[in-house]
Amino acid sequence: MTMATVSLGDIRAARDRIAGKVERTATVFSPILSERLGVPVHLKLEHRQTTGSFKLRGASNAVASLGAEEKARGVIAASTGNHGRALAHAAKLEGMRTVICMSRLVPQNKLDEIRRLGAEVRIVGNSQDDAQQEVERMVAQEGLVMLPPFDHPAIIAGQGTLGLEMIEQVPDAGLVLVQLSGGGLASGVAAAVKGVSPGTKVVGVSMARGAAMKASLDAGRPVLVEELPTLADSLGGGVGLDNRLTFAMCRDLLDDVVLLSEDEIAAGIRHAYAQEREIVEGAGAVGIAALLAGKVKAKGPVVVLLSGRNIDMNAHRRIVCDAAIGGCAA
Repeated sequence: MTMATVSLGDIRAARDRIAGKVERTATVFSPILSERLGVPVHLKLEHRQTTGSFKLRGASNAVASLGAEEKARGVIAASTGNHGRALAHAAKLEGMRTVICMSRLVPQNKLDEIRRLGAEVRIVGNSQDDAQQEVERMVAQEGLVMLPPFDHPAIIAGQGTLGLEMIEQVPDAGLVLVQLSGGGLASGVAAAVKGVSPGTKVVGVSMARGAAMKASLDAGRPVLVEELPTLADSLGGGVGLDNRLTFAMCRDLLDDVVLLSEDEIAAGIRHAYAQEREIVEGAGAVGIAALLAGKVKAKGPVVVLLSGRNIDMNAHRRIVCDAAIGGCAA
């Protein structure tokens, strides 16, 4: 396993590079969650980012880091939706060709938005790994530049700018809850948070159905995990058996990882809507869900990342109108 990593200096440089290209999203106090936990709980509203998720940070940094010849070739990536949308947005601003490869598990609303931004969309197989094979074929045959969704230094550094903002907005944070999938977000945020505030704990949160990074951390090496349908569809996909960065960074920087059932994720979506007045997708709600389920304990202020809002609104209505909260009027 390589010892390469992304440093606090890399993350600070990324912040300068993407200034003006992304929003500095707000962090707000949650009275209801704070009362429930007995400590201050703050919500980082990254779902209000320009493209509806944190992914714009990494994509913007990666595109801005390319040379003129690379930009002329165009970019390609595999995505569960949000990275593709962010990359399409960032590349469109540069007038670049963008190709996004996705599996059949990606929700239609995410496909439609990526096409609206002018990217070419290719649907391949039933997993992120299948989509990645198509990416590698097109890189070899057409010379496109691959900008993967997580295991890339510029992507990680861009996502890490979130960690800088969290600590600036809540300097005394005792715990940060961050989404965990391939590890680009979690490793970048953890590197930033630990670099500025070493005593702050960072816990990764994922779904129980197909949590590839958790399985890999348990095994001590990257492993293959079957990708399964889940409310937290943005957290699907593997970590890559040849993972260069995120596995080691998550292993070394995360204090813990917790997994959630589908019912717990649904409860997080409902709470975000009914109590916090925020619309978030399943992946965006896992931090709230972990608190509601009692799966994390905190002794000091907590910062919970709401990572994305790109949920199919018909699906969102079905979840928030669940009988468990009394149903909705017809």
